[in-house]
Amino acid sequence: MAQGKGAKGTTPKLPRNYEVAPGLSRFSKARLFHKRGLYQKLQKASPAKPKSKEDKSKQYVVKPIGGDKNGKERRILAKKGSKITPVLTNVKNSVRRNPKKVPLRKSITPGTILILLAGRHRGKRVVFLKQLEKSGLLLVTGPMKLNAVPLRRVAQAFVIATKTKLDISKVQVPDHVNHDYFKKKSEKKSEKTDASIFAAGKSEYTVSDQRKADQKTVDSALLGVIRAHKDRKYLFGYLGSRFSLAKGQLPHNLVY
Repeated sequence: MAQGKGAKGTTPKLPRNYEVAPGLSRFSKARLFHKRGLYQKLQKASPAKPKSKEDKSKQYVVKPIGGDKNGKERRILAKKGSKITPVLTNVKNSVRRNPKKVPLRKSITPGTILILLAGRHRGKRVVFLKQLEKSGLLLVTGPMKLNAVPLRRVAQAFVIATKTKLDISKVQVPDHVNHDYFKKKSEKKSEKTDASIFAAGKSEYTVSDQRKADQKTVDSALLGVIRAHKDRKYLFGYLGSRFSLAKGQLPHNLVY
C-alpha cells in the first residue's frame, strides 16, 4: 500500500504546518507569519513622489509685514484647514452636552408590565408609570408590597415589554418625582482631625420621609387598580413572581 506520492516504503511528505493533535497545529499563526517572511512585505512602504519646486511654491503665499525687526514678510499657507474654535477659559464644564430624549418603543405605554433584565431587581416584573423628561429613563414601581421594587429609574434597553397592561389613568404620580428627585444629596464634610479619623464611620443611606410618603401614595393607587381588575388573582401572582427561562426555552420564541 502506497503511503504518498513517493515510492513504496518511503515516508509521506507532510506540510510545514501540520496538526500535532486534533485542533492543535505545529506552528501558531504568529510563528508561521514570520517563517513565511510576510513581515517584510508590510515594512515596504510605497515610495513617496518627489514634489517639484513649483508645487511647493503654490502651497505658500508671501505677505508683507510692517516693522523693522519682523523680517518684512511671512510665508503663509495658501489653503488652510478648518477653522479652530477658540478655547473657552475660566468656564466650568465648557463642553456642554445636551442628551436627546430617547423616544419610547411602541410596545411601552403607561401601565405596561415590564420585565427587568439588569440591576439588583433583575427578573422581577414592574409597572411602567411614565418617562422622565430630562433623562428619558422609565419610572417604574413594583408595587413594593408585591415584589419589593420601589420607585426606580430604568433604561428601556434593559427591559422586556409584555402584552399585559393596566389602566393607570387614575394613578397620579407627583410632579416632583423627576430626574433630580433621585439624586443623592451629598453632605458637606467637616475638616478631619486626628480624633475624628477613628471616630467617624461610613454613613449609611437612609430613605427619606418624602420618598416613603410618595411610595405609599403611588402604590396604594396602583394596588386599587389591580384589585379592581377582573384577573386580580392572576395579576397578584404574576407581579409577585420572577421571570426565568427553563432548559430548552429560547427567549426570542416566547410570547411575553
